[in-house]
Amino acid sequence: MLRGSAALVATRAMPVVGANETVNLAVIGTGGRGRGHIQYFSDVPDSRIVAVCDVNQEARERAAAMVRNLQESAPKEYGNMRQVFDDPDIDAVSVATPNHWHALTTIWACQAGKDVYVEKPASHNPFEGEQMVAAARKYGRMVQVGSQSRSIGHKREAMAMLREGAIGRIYMARGLCFRRRKSIGHTPEEPVPPGLDWDQFLGPAPLRPYTKNRFAYNWHWFWDTGNGDIGNQGVHEMDICRWGLGEYSKPRSISSTGGKFLWEDDQETPNTQQAHFRFDDSEIVFDVRNLSSPSEGGSPLQGSSYVGNIFFGDAGYMVVDPYGFRIHLGDERHKTHEEKPHEERIWDPRPHMANFLDAVRSRNRYSLNADIQIGAAAAELCHLANISYRCGQQLHTDRDTGMFVGNGIANELLSRRYRPPFVIPQRV
Repeated sequence: MLRGSAALVATRAMPVVGANETVNLAVIGTGGRGRGHIQYFSDVPDSRIVAVCDVNQEARERAAAMVRNLQESAPKEYGNMRQVFDDPDIDAVSVATPNHWHALTTIWACQAGKDVYVEKPASHNPFEGEQMVAAARKYGRMVQVGSQSRSIGHKREAMAMLREGAIGRIYMARGLCFRRRKSIGHTPEEPVPPGLDWDQFLGPAPLRPYTKNRFAYNWHWFWDTGNGDIGNQGVHEMDICRWGLGEYSKPRSISSTGGKFLWEDDQETPNTQQAHFRFDDSEIVFDVRNLSSPSEGGSPLQGSSYVGNIFFGDAGYMVVDPYGFRIHLGDERHKTHEEKPHEERIWDPRPHMANFLDAVRSRNRYSLNADIQIGAAAAELCHLANISYRCGQQLHTDRDTGMFVGNGIANELLSRRYRPPFVIPQRV
């Protein structure tokens, strides 16, 4: 029934927003990140939030009240995203659902003629990313992934300097995701809270009993719905690794190890993970840690955490983090360049959202700073690392097919068994 509805709306004329028109937005998924979308998009000129959608009545009503306070107008409230796609007044959707819903929401939105801003990671598995790209291209939609580093000034400048040879020929990118977190403990199975549509929340994922840990933010740490911290915070640094290397082919080999240490709780994903990706002439080395860790590259800690990147070339190295970038050259490691951003722009996603809205008006996908193809590729590396970790072995890729060589279990994890009717179609 759901797929039939999507096919039906795909036959309608695709709306096009004029160059000077206000973009009417619906926010789908109104938890903590979704409320952030409401705040940020409300601050971007020539955009208007006309609808909010969430399977949780309490979150939906809270979001609607927030919109009323920010815009002095009441948005429509929807409990099912299909109602959003059927609404002709909506030009674009902003997607802040859990990871396992990103792909299907994006595909349905494209089929319904809506442009899409979708949170990172783009997809829950590699197959989904491919289908999201296919849908965006087939239906001519603007799809931007929330990799806001692509719109942050000092990071764009750092990447440009790498391409100009600031540290010589680059052979390695190191991604650092030292995000301090705490154990989530254990929560029992219990009745679904009133006002929550648990079946819709699970959507493409297997049907599981409700627990508090499988809901709200902690869905990140279950394989059904999340991708661990490498696919949560880490996907930002993974994208920067690819960006700085200029490496857009699939890795020849992937290996990932680690584990869940010290904690005794419900979490399935690791709290410590190392990943290695070997390309033809370069490599990515990635480190995830949720326990106490120092920073690297001479950068200060960001509270109790540190996230950033280090690029290594034959002339020196560059350290990039939210607070700027630094270049060190020669064996003496002389600092030759340091760039610090304006403090208020360190974490600001508004320029990224404004870039999306500009593309909605211009209909030029090449103007997007993080088009779906970029976001899906960064997410894919995170997924490949998780597959290697879950299989407990190094994997080798067939670059012609995108499959793993001689490993049927790993190949199964390139997609998932979808729960009907929430199925990603083979042809979008």
